[in-house]
Amino acid sequence: MADSFELNGRQIVLKASSDRVVAERVVRHIQRRIEDDDWRPYTCKADAVQAWFRLGGIRAQVLEALNLI
Repeated sequence: MADSFELNGRQIVLKASSDRVVAERVVRHIQRRIEDDDWRPYTCKADAVQAWFRLGGIRAQVLEALNLI
């Protein structure tokens, strides 16, 4: 059974209930990067977002929910 939670009005679909902790960590990580304007080791925000989106899964869903994609 899949679990999910809502972020900015969008559903983040999780394959297992334990993925919720991972998703929350990803959200905090990306929000911190936005607040600090820190994209290391990438040269800019666009490069970081593109690299993270290619990883797919929870990260891609979080990026979409945060309107970065």
